Amino acid sequence: MKRIHEAGLSRIHIGLESGYDPLLAFIRKGVTAVDHIKGGRNVVESGISLSEYVVPGLGGTRWTKEHAVETARVLNEINPDFIRLRSLHAVPGTDLHEKILNGEFVPLSDNEVVAEIRCFIENLEGIGSTVVSDHILNLLEDIQGTLPNDKERMLSVIDEYLALSEKDQLIFRLGRRKGIFRGLDDLSDSGTYNQLRRTVEQYEHKAPGQLDKDLNRMMHYYI
Repeated sequence: MKRIHEAGLSRIHIGLESGYDPLLAFIRKGVTAVDHIKGGRNVVESGISLSEYVVPGLGGTRWTKEHAVETARVLNEINPDFIRLRSLHAVPGTDLHEKILNGEFVPLSDNEVVAEIRCFIENLEGIGSTVVSDHILNLLEDIQGTLPNDKERMLSVIDEYLALSEKDQLIFRLGRRKGIFRGLDDLSDSGTYNQLRRTVEQYEHKAPGQLDKDLNRMMHYYI
């Protein structure tokens, strides 16, 4: 790896996905947590910048805690330069979507994914990685910072969202999925907020429960 670095390769991106072995087997990743640690360390020790990609929600309701805790443990062993979040969304026609339809896999709600990310960040220890939530599928783009100094600030972003009223969470989710909102501060735009609030209230009056389905469908357009 050092010779490759000397030849000019400056960054490697790796799809870690998860550090939990039963989940890696479930998605047929073809590697184990030990393999990830060994490969990641080789890259870091070579001097090549390493970005590791994590998929919040990948464990569904069955493995959400194990996925968060074990993925953090593996990354603590690697200490990559960047940890990039890519929240799960299963599109029709994929194996995972079929597993959802037949009940074999139960996906997390937006709020459950946010809670899982909180657990994940809480368990990142002893590393200097930069966490980046730089994708539209991530509900909270504000989760960004370098460990350990920014850990509490990242957790506070999550806590701020979870402390919102149920209606304000729906308003933010709608704004985010429509590509209008990028961060929680956007809720302070009264004009946009009131427009989205009226849409949420129309859903609540005419079709309770339909908004969640439509929000999920909106995510298809970003893949």
